[in-house]
Amino acid sequence: MDDVRRYVREQYSAAARRGSCCGPDHPGLINMTRSNYDRSELEGAPAGIEARSFGCGNPVEHAGLLPGETVLDLGCGAGLDMFIASRAVGPEGRVIGLDMTGEMLVAAAENLRELKNVTLVGGFIEEIPLADESVDVVLSNCVINLSPDKSAALGEAFRVLRPGGRLCVADTVFIRPVSEDIAGSLAAWSGCIAGALQEDDYLERMKTAGFSDVEVRRMKVYAVPEALASMAFPDLSESGRREMDGALASAIIKGRRPLRDGDVI
Repeated sequence: MDDVRRYVREQYSAAARRGSCCGPDHPGLINMTRSNYDRSELEGAPAGIEARSFGCGNPVEHAGLLPGETVLDLGCGAGLDMFIASRAVGPEGRVIGLDMTGEMLVAAAENLRELKNVTLVGGFIEEIPLADESVDVVLSNCVINLSPDKSAALGEAFRVLRPGGRLCVADTVFIRPVSEDIAGSLAAWSGCIAGALQEDDYLERMKTAGFSDVEVRRMKVYAVPEALASMAFPDLSESGRREMDGALASAIIKGRRPLRDGDVI
C-alpha cells in the first residue's frame, strides 16, 4: 500500500510542477484527460487549470449539485472540479477539496484564491479528516482507482455523507478481465489503469460500503496501441501491453447513502 501511494504521489507531484500528467513517460495518456468539459463550464476558469486536470470525466455534470450544498472533492488536484462545483452550490454552499499531494494543494490554492466558498485539506481518501455525516455530495475524478485500498476509500465516502447524500465519481474501470501483469505495474497504477476495478466489482464494493441506487455508466472505451503502451508502461510485458488495448473505459459511478427511518431530506 505504501509503495503504491508513494509512487502515485511522486508522479502527481511531478505532474503538478510541469502542468501535465503525461510528459515523456505518459505520452497522451490515451487521451483520457481530454474533452471532458464543455467550454461554457470553463468560462472564467483560471488560465491553465484544465491542463492540470488529470481526470477521466466530469463528475460535477452528473452530480445534480444544488445551491447551499456542501461538497467534498476527493483528490481535488489543481481544483478544476472544485471551481465548477463552487458556482453550482453558490455563496451559501461550500466545496472542500482533499488531496494527499502538497504540490497539487498549492496549485489549487492559487487557482481558487478568489473563491470564498472553498476549503482545501491535506490528507488521504482512505482516512478523510472530516466529521461523520458532514457533507451532502462526494465527488472524485479518476482518483479512487489510484487508491491501494478502495474499499476503505468508499467506506470513508459513505461515512462523511449525510443520510440521503450522493456519491458521484468519474473513474476508470476494466470491461474485461486482465492479467496480474497489469495489476503489478506501478507505471500503470499512476496512469489510472492498473488500479481500475472491474465494473461489477466496483458496484459490489459500493454496496458493501452501504450505498444504495448504485450504477456504473460507461462513457468512453480507450484504445491503447502497443507503441504507446511500450513508451508509457515500460515495466509491462509485451502480452500485457497488447492486453490493455480496449480493456479500459471511463465511467460515471453513482450511489446514495440511504435515509434512516424518519429522516427527511
